[in-house]
Amino acid sequence: MADSNSIEAAAFDAAVKRTRCVLFAYHDTGYAFMEALLALGAPIVALFTHQDDPHEEVWWRSCAELAARNSIPVFTPERVDTDVIACVVSLRPEVIYSVYYRYLLPDAILNSATIGAFNLHGSLLPNYRGRAPVNWMIVNGEREAGLTLHHMVARADAGDIVAQRSCSIDDSDTALTLYRKLAPLGAEISREYHPLIVTGRAPRIAQDLRRATYFGRRRPEDGRIDWRWPARRIFNLVRAVTHPYPGSFCFAAGKKLFIWEARIARENGVMGAPGEIIGDVDGGLEIAAGQGSLIVTLAQFEADQEAGARTVLGAVKARPRALL
Repeated sequence: MADSNSIEAAAFDAAVKRTRCVLFAYHDTGYAFMEALLALGAPIVALFTHQDDPHEEVWWRSCAELAARNSIPVFTPERVDTDVIACVVSLRPEVIYSVYYRYLLPDAILNSATIGAFNLHGSLLPNYRGRAPVNWMIVNGEREAGLTLHHMVARADAGDIVAQRSCSIDDSDTALTLYRKLAPLGAEISREYHPLIVTGRAPRIAQDLRRATYFGRRRPEDGRIDWRWPARRIFNLVRAVTHPYPGSFCFAAGKKLFIWEARIARENGVMGAPGEIIGDVDGGLEIAAGQGSLIVTLAQFEADQEAGARTVLGAVKARPRALL
């Protein structure tokens, strides 16, 4: 005679395998979440995703390719319009997931899911609602990141929380390495909470609006370095927007200079005029900040090749305030 645990597991498995899902997903976290759903045996009746931008440095795995390998219909609409709404409704979804999908889903789509519609957001809500949370967390010097699965409502990132997972942010992290830490956490959430969602047992916790923070999308021009800032603030910006993002930048010898890699030399003290090259150190150049200094190791003048900072900046090293 089967024990109660095996009976419950069988019931969960049966519920997972009969519950129709529609997935709006993109990026590596979307791929990991979708892969975990497929491993559970969840029937994904359609994937809505984005076409890769040819001008963007694409490093992530393709949700569209994963769907094609599993005979899942793929749609790549340029906007969520009435045709998309009609298509989703016709699919009769019971659960809808949005994972790093770039467009807001209207109520007509959210309400078409008979069990519920859920979003996986790249922060520990209610902190860092909005766009580019991974980049913003590093820019702001946070030490903890995470993912939140929550109910979708009309307002972005505002619905009740189902689950969260967290990880540390280290000084060695860039936005790319942090994304790679987060993607497996999304897969964990998918594996653990999808069976609870389809059986009506998932937690539901209201967000504390008093703690909510919001950040908008980042633009390439937001990467401008001000050498009057403390060394720590400059360092955080450099690693937040280095490859595959547009990069932090300043100006030297009248030309735009990208700083792709740097580390903190000293956090305190006034080492020279902000932007002054104050020495050769360990394969890089030490640059004075408003407080402390950084060692820049990889740089690039616009339209030139990136290379070691000493090679790139050799001609301007003698200037009293070389970087502006």
